[in-house]
Amino acid sequence: MLKFTRIKRRWHLPLGANWREHKSLSSLAEVENSIALRALVLAMVIIGVVATDIAAETQLSLWAVPLSMAGSTWSYYSRRDRNIPVKFCIAIGMLIALGAFFGRMVGQLNDTRLVLAELLVQLQVLHSFDMPRRKDLGYSIVIGLILIGVAATLSQTLAFAPALLFFLGAAIPTLVLDYRSRLGLKHVKGKQKQEKGKKLFSALPSYALLFSLIVVLGLAIFAVLPRFPGYQLQTFPVSSPIEIKGDFTGRKIINPGYVRQGKNGDGGENGNSLTGQGQSGEPGKVDNNFYYGFNTEMNQNLRGEMKPKVIMRVRSQAAGFWRVLAFDKYTGKGWKVSRNEEVKRLKRPPWSYQTILKLPLFTGKSKDIVQTYTMVSDLPNLIPAMSYPKKLYFPTQVIAVDKEGGLRSPVGLSEGLTYTVVSEVPYRNRTLLRKASRKYPQHIKDYYLQVPEAIAAKVKQQTEEILANYNQQRVAKSDKNLDATYEQVLYLAQYLKQNYSLPQNPFDLPYLGKKDDLVESFLFKQKGGYPDHFSTVLTIMLRSIGIPARLVAGFAPGQFNPFTGMYVVRNTDAYAMTEVYFPKYGWFTFDPIPNHPLIPPSIEETQTFSVLQQFWQWVAGWLPSPITGLLNYVFGNLFGLIIRAISWFFGLFAQGWFGTIAGLAVATTTSFCGWLGWEQWKNWRYRLALRKLPPMESIYQQMLRWTSNQGLAKHPSQTPLEYASSSFQHHTPHIAVVIDEICQAYVKWRYGGQEVDFKQLQTKWQAVTKAHQFKSTPSR
Repeated sequence: MLKFTRIKRRWHLPLGANWREHKSLSSLAEVENSIALRALVLAMVIIGVVATDIAAETQLSLWAVPLSMAGSTWSYYSRRDRNIPVKFCIAIGMLIALGAFFGRMVGQLNDTRLVLAELLVQLQVLHSFDMPRRKDLGYSIVIGLILIGVAATLSQTLAFAPALLFFLGAAIPTLVLDYRSRLGLKHVKGKQKQEKGKKLFSALPSYALLFSLIVVLGLAIFAVLPRFPGYQLQTFPVSSPIEIKGDFTGRKIINPGYVRQGKNGDGGENGNSLTGQGQSGEPGKVDNNFYYGFNTEMNQNLRGEMKPKVIMRVRSQAAGFWRVLAFDKYTGKGWKVSRNEEVKRLKRPPWSYQTILKLPLFTGKSKDIVQTYTMVSDLPNLIPAMSYPKKLYFPTQVIAVDKEGGLRSPVGLSEGLTYTVVSEVPYRNRTLLRKASRKYPQHIKDYYLQVPEAIAAKVKQQTEEILANYNQQRVAKSDKNLDATYEQVLYLAQYLKQNYSLPQNPFDLPYLGKKDDLVESFLFKQKGGYPDHFSTVLTIMLRSIGIPARLVAGFAPGQFNPFTGMYVVRNTDAYAMTEVYFPKYGWFTFDPIPNHPLIPPSIEETQTFSVLQQFWQWVAGWLPSPITGLLNYVFGNLFGLIIRAISWFFGLFAQGWFGTIAGLAVATTTSFCGWLGWEQWKNWRYRLALRKLPPMESIYQQMLRWTSNQGLAKHPSQTPLEYASSSFQHHTPHIAVVIDEICQAYVKWRYGGQEVDFKQLQTKWQAVTKAHQFKSTPSR
């Protein structure tokens, strides 16, 4: 007879000695004791905070770094305590930080990245006072990674690069120590500790190699990373809102370098001369910092040159001419905006940063190009943008648009201001433009065919003679004449480049007198002039033969930085070009200035991997010309051979049934040979890699490859010991035991620094593989 005994279970709260025992056991089971791991995690967080300060020009590190250090120290010494009062204070602090976050976010909906970064920093500082366990350190690692990512999106210069390298240098040993902690490896003492130190010192070259490899791969991936068309965003980077005081008419342009005498820098509506140098058109000197053409009048009777300095950085999907404003009326010594009183004001809604701009009607294919501009130095209240802007994300609620398509701000573009433009840029289709009509609308003829009567006949005769001489040469060679407007513009621009020269010295060209005309002096007296003079002459020459044209001023794309992906624009990149009107297709620019490309950069040159081309151009600029030419020749022939082979292959399918069968046979043979070569190459690389590995590492990797081929691949998240435990469910006990021995020995050798008998393990593993191979071989 069975006797059942009822056991009475006692339930009680963990009070007194029991509570202390429970607390001690739970703490010891989860506490992270590694000082090195804690120090490296703190270093990652500090680097992330400093990187955010560098990228966003903030001062978070002044208080976040010392508090994080104090919190980490406190957390280490109190890691075995429950710290209930501290946790309560941390919770209250986090609630306060969250409330402050929502308050700041309401005022900065245009760009919340920095607000989020500040919240993360605040939460990390509070969190640093309570990090007893390894998973708590893991939260800090994630926060440091997020901060370095936010800093990367905010950074526009290479100043962020050192912080990124330091972060990578701290992250590699942090991951190693974190992995050791997950394996449960304990610290060694005494002689073993000294041997462990020697091993770590000997591993420094491996860490350095890994560090260098990650940096090189990262740069290579960034260089070939596709720049897909379109920002996959609905809101774009914009500065905080700017409140406007007073009435904004849009008619005044504020250029600090060129103001009317006595206006104290107000930038009078017609003031374009340096203070003390007289009115527009009279002799004077250019300002050292500001381009003289950014005003309602452009005085081309100024002499001198600017001192180079960076004024803005542009992130754009395509290189382009950053257009500022255009002029329609020639004054004899410069240009003027004749319809400055007809500027139109546009006001956006208060809940959105987007201003919709009205585009002129034109046919032809176009493409939306997104550009984000960040001012590095002060600029006039003129908003640079690529041609035909249709959406503007700007911090002021009101802007103005002039009759020439220029954008004006109520305030000057000050240092640090950021805005975004979406432009609908038309493709430059030469075939269609050659067929464009010469029947111009009346509003075009009224403003863009004006030429002073005193020089009209003389300039027209000179222009027609240039075109006639070219046509006579073409007839003699049985070529086509220059009948199309587009071809005439191209030829005249090229003619000016080749037959007129730039002065060697900024003051070599004499000033124009009161009765002198710039175009006449350029063509018939000086036989050349300053860069902007070339564009003025081309514009007037085109007008003289009935082709509508205007002068447009702006910035060249600037110097592309392949590591930041931004165009760095200087004040010396400002210049003027000629815009020509083609009915139904709109305005297109031509550059007659020597040493400039005849056609400025446009969207037809953009490619998905265009940054790789930009990177090569940057590298080629540092190489000697013979080496650049040789590399261009080699790679040009190589890619040409590949293209010809592809063309030949697809051409087979156009040769009937025989060609189709031949093409399929070529494809099958090529695929088989490629697969066979790939497998042989992988096996060779694998054998070569095994020879370079330490014996224990070699045995471990051979075991992993063999078990992977048997259907039990090791998951990246599995530790060696976890993988060994799972092998008992998929292999026979004899094989699983050997796998477990190898994994145990590998962990001791790799993470514990202990010596193992790898020869015995090698013998056992060879016996396993031979036995399995013999068992798998069918009997005869």
